[in-house]
Amino acid sequence: MAQVTYTEDNIRSLDWKEHIRMRPGMYIGKLGDGSSMDDGIYILVKEVFDNCIDEFVMGYGSQIEISIDNGQVTIRDYGRGIPLGKVIDCVSKINTGGKYDSKAFKKSVGLNGVGTKAVNALSDYFKVQAIRDKKTKVAEFSKGELVKSHNQAKTKEADGTIVVFQPDESIFMNYKFKHDYIENQLWNYAYLNAGLKIKFNDKTIYSKNGLLDLLQNKTNAETLRYPIIHLKGDDIEIALSHGEQYGEEYYSFVNGQNTTQGGTHLAAFREAIVKTVRDFYKKNFDTKDVQTSIIGAISVRVEEPVFESQTKTKLGSLKMGPEAPTVRTFIIDYVKKHLDNFLRRNKEVAENLLKRIQQSERERKEIAGIKKLANQRAKKANLHNKKLRDCRIHFNDKKGNEEAKLGSTIFITEGDSASGSITKARDVQLEAVFSLRGKPLNCFSMTKKVVYENEELNLLQHALNIEDGLDGLRYNRVVIATDADVDGMHIRLLLLTFFLQFFPDLVRQGHLYILETPLFRVRDKKDTHYCYSQQEKVDAIKKLRGKAEITRFKGLGEISPDEFGAFIGKNIKLEPVYLKENTNIKDILSYYMGKNTPDRQVFIIENLRIEIDDINADDENEVFDVVDGEELIEQEVTT
Repeated sequence: MAQVTYTEDNIRSLDWKEHIRMRPGMYIGKLGDGSSMDDGIYILVKEVFDNCIDEFVMGYGSQIEISIDNGQVTIRDYGRGIPLGKVIDCVSKINTGGKYDSKAFKKSVGLNGVGTKAVNALSDYFKVQAIRDKKTKVAEFSKGELVKSHNQAKTKEADGTIVVFQPDESIFMNYKFKHDYIENQLWNYAYLNAGLKIKFNDKTIYSKNGLLDLLQNKTNAETLRYPIIHLKGDDIEIALSHGEQYGEEYYSFVNGQNTTQGGTHLAAFREAIVKTVRDFYKKNFDTKDVQTSIIGAISVRVEEPVFESQTKTKLGSLKMGPEAPTVRTFIIDYVKKHLDNFLRRNKEVAENLLKRIQQSERERKEIAGIKKLANQRAKKANLHNKKLRDCRIHFNDKKGNEEAKLGSTIFITEGDSASGSITKARDVQLEAVFSLRGKPLNCFSMTKKVVYENEELNLLQHALNIEDGLDGLRYNRVVIATDADVDGMHIRLLLLTFFLQFFPDLVRQGHLYILETPLFRVRDKKDTHYCYSQQEKVDAIKKLRGKAEITRFKGLGEISPDEFGAFIGKNIKLEPVYLKENTNIKDILSYYMGKNTPDRQVFIIENLRIEIDDINADDENEVFDVVDGEELIEQEVTT
């Protein structure tokens, strides 16, 4: 065995920016390219914006402006502005910031003094400008290194702080901001800070009624069983109703932070609703009967919050503050008192709530027998078939590396050939494969009973472990991987219908994706290009100067395991499935999967015309490919 020296020379100390750039996951979670809502570039935006929100919460500045242009972000608040003598320190010295002073920031989101330092270190360009009392100070950085410190100068601008940054492309490869993601994030800030005006590019985002506005915009009033209950107290705000959807739908926040993974406050809220309802009606309802179809939101403010990860998506705090009650006690006491009072004053709401619970109770009992048999079949099937090729690290593992668990992925494929190729190419630590047999059932407008009666859908929900909700979800990313043809698109649509109909939270929480696979391979003896569109194919042929062999992939099964390794590895292309603000699931499914309507016919015809026009435009520039010395005219037309 070779001897390895270990001396003082092997000991190295990293400065703050080197450590952040070497281990960015410790500070902002995963990196990504902007295709997922929790990718690092959105965490950078959040870290800067959180500081602006803290100023608003403390009573300074009622407007925040944010603009994004060619990947560069500019955020401006009208708060007090960073003290001019500390501008450079606040963005470049770890454990430096005003939030350590509990008098100035009693219930702030960030308390670790790292936020803007991470943005600075991970940006190719970073500029901070503070404005206070008609004076301004500007400092510019690159990758955390101070490039220029401007002298203080006089100004007529209003007090506040301006931050400009451009994420470093060497860290965030081929990144691109999705404005829909940013807008959704900004709406959450508006709901939690009623009266705050946010200007995003050419849009104004504003909420007058907080969480009441949130639920009204997330639902269709016609689907709610009773008007939204909205209650607001010191350090707590809640809103809730019951709809017709399956599962539960919650939006939870701590000190303005969207805790997408919940935590102690959400667990207490769910428990409090059940306890209050049981006491009010004096009946020991099954927990699931009360919680089914709830849509709710909760926001609390906690002194010195403890989160379970740097990205602050799950609250771990047990107490509201050093001298305060536990989070659980505080929330249960508040809900029990104020929700009970509300139901006593609003008898019609109380009657409709009771009817919804009784409906859930009947539905649960109706499928109890079917569910038991289906679970037995699923258990037996998992023992004897190869539908699921599992991985070793799962999203719901109680122990293990948090960053690794975020990478846990399941590919849902059609047929044995496609699943076989992906299985051979996958990372067995993090990537699982589930193979469908034939086209899944169109379950639009059907009840949950059909899931247990249909073997494919039942096995799929068991593979994901979501039968009783997302708490047990085994994979962070659920990827629909189908052929890029008409049949593949149909299967994709049927799977989307299944998830939106019965497990909408999977979509709302950003777990569902579409795998983009190449349509063409264009190569010569030296280079290979995988093309995802007609235009990419044309561009690749030009790069190879026309001397290219072109392969049209008709299905995933035609792609070799070696090639699949390139598509599902570091260069994987995933299109996230997400719901925009004011999107109504019932309306979407009715439009695309319901009875044929004139509106849908017009939509299909218009989009078919666009596709044909694109193809004809390609045909005007005929491409001559050289394959084995023979000249060919490629005239592929697909509809």
